[in-house]
Amino acid sequence: LEMAVRSRSNNILKYNHIWLGDYMKEIEGSLWNGELIEKCRVDVQEIPDFSRIVVAIDPSVTGNANSDETGIIVAGRSAHDDKYYILEDCSIRGTPDQWIRRSVSKYHEHQADRIIAEVNNGGDLVENLLRNTDKNVSYRSVRATRGKMLRAEPIAALYESEKVFHAGKFPELEEQMVFYNGRGNVSPDRLDALVWAVTDLSQATGQAFWRIS
Repeated sequence: LEMAVRSRSNNILKYNHIWLGDYMKEIEGSLWNGELIEKCRVDVQEIPDFSRIVVAIDPSVTGNANSDETGIIVAGRSAHDDKYYILEDCSIRGTPDQWIRRSVSKYHEHQADRIIAEVNNGGDLVENLLRNTDKNVSYRSVRATRGKMLRAEPIAALYESEKVFHAGKFPELEEQMVFYNGRGNVSPDRLDALVWAVTDLSQATGQAFWRIS
């Protein structure tokens, strides 16, 4: 009974986070909280021109009902300063063919400069799918050699410096950001994709002097 009550309480909390925008409760060990995310939110009408846009993918190599989602995040770097904007969360639970087609579609829709994908689990899968879908897409693979929290810490620091902004609300992405503390077997696919996107954009400016792979 205690476990059932705890589960129901967690579900209510997550509902509040996702649908009501209630980010007041801080999760021990998380790099983000609701106040920080709200401080870094702008209206879609306020986004600047961009010098560079990327689509980042954290792929799931399977496509059944129990599979993890594939994180797909579109982000851009301001043409006027070293600030970064999360433009769209296009994450999906689907087959590899479905998520690669969505990624390519968003690449063209946003006139992006590159698709980036983590290849720790998928190996050559992403590039093979990509070349079979659109061989002209600019692509770079990235491989994680450090833990998720270590990779996310420099990106959280950019949020704290008010250099990363959300263009609108992304409830499911933000729920992962607030809840993830590196414990358990949770796969923060949307958050992983965000980290890869902002890492690529910030390293391209020479601002990110850390090694985040």
